Amino acid sequence: MKILVANLGSTSFKYRLYDLGDPAEPLLARGAIERIGSQNAKVTIKSPHGDAEMVEPIADHGEAVRICLNQLTDAKLGVLKSADEVAAIGFKAVHARNLTGVHVVDDDVLEAMEAYNDVCPAHNPPYVRAMRMLGERFPKLPLVAAFETGFHREMPEANQRYAIPEAWTQLGIRRWGFHGASHRYIAGRMAELLGRKDLRIISCHLGGSSSVCAIKNGKSVASSLGMSPQSGLPHNNRVGDFDVFALPALIKETGLSLTEILNTLANKSGLEGMSGAGCDLRDIEAAAAAGNARAELALEVFIASTRQYLGAYLVELAGADAIVFTGGIGENSVRIRSGVCRDLGWFGIHLDPSTNSSGPPERKVSSPDSRVEVWTVPTNEEIVVARQARDILSAQK
Repeated sequence: MKILVANLGSTSFKYRLYDLGDPAEPLLARGAIERIGSQNAKVTIKSPHGDAEMVEPIADHGEAVRICLNQLTDAKLGVLKSADEVAAIGFKAVHARNLTGVHVVDDDVLEAMEAYNDVCPAHNPPYVRAMRMLGERFPKLPLVAAFETGFHREMPEANQRYAIPEAWTQLGIRRWGFHGASHRYIAGRMAELLGRKDLRIISCHLGGSSSVCAIKNGKSVASSLGMSPQSGLPHNNRVGDFDVFALPALIKETGLSLTEILNTLANKSGLEGMSGAGCDLRDIEAAAAAGNARAELALEVFIASTRQYLGAYLVELAGADAIVFTGGIGENSVRIRSGVCRDLGWFGIHLDPSTNSSGPPERKVSSPDSRVEVWTVPTNEEIVVARQARDILSAQK
């Protein structure tokens, strides 16, 4: 069974094609289509037969998928004989009202996602638009939504609840948690690396969007993300944890509307808003190294927030067998890993400066005397989504 996994943005379509009929689950091809809606959209593909890049006009996501399928069946670069070999398109969906887990996309799923457009303004609208369009263009091709909240649904009820009236909780206002595919992958991969499943893992997915997850015996027991992806740690341009009672003061002091303030919190805050040096951590680290005080402070705020959740989850799990850094920042930033783990010797956490500074993407970065192992592990959310899509299709047969 060949599954195409799609990662959508408002003007982008990135994909990976897996063959899950092969026990090795090989990645057959990957590609990206960017600047959708323009006359000079950028199209790339990487396959065993070579790489290609071109620029051409692409009107919408439906056209992007058509081009993707053409690439995958191309006589020179393609890996498929026919587009009919694609069994489904799997999506790393984010959130929907009263819906979690894995679902074949239909009108009910789309309406549930649309109902939370305001909760996930950067994610749901482009996904809903693209899914509707793809459903019209390719009516016989199943679309599967694997919601990021699914991994966290077995968290203890106390770790899901806000201290709000029960009636509000019944409306779905709770800590849902996100990055489920990434944390699920880390749980499985660490069980392979350490040769056991009864692990206490603190998974630090740090990137453009960041979260910390406490995992016990392969299951999520706590997540830094709450009702929306704007919560928890500071993100690249999203606020993270924020006192809602600051909103009336902001409205009064700035003259901005609630909608305008929420837009700023969702799109112009986080590391970008604090640093003034952009939203890419590499640029912020460079600015800090050059003496930019705002950039330096942004890094320390990010580290402090990560450490607060790390400490909380060490208590939640009664210790840890492994702390794992993943995501673009977690895998690549020596400074962030060092900052998060500094002065934690009393917890039995010691980094090895040499292995923390360099080595293969997947490696142990703790010192031999560290009671808790610390790792960097590249995540693979796409293979998780592909497996979930395969499983739900197989269950329906």
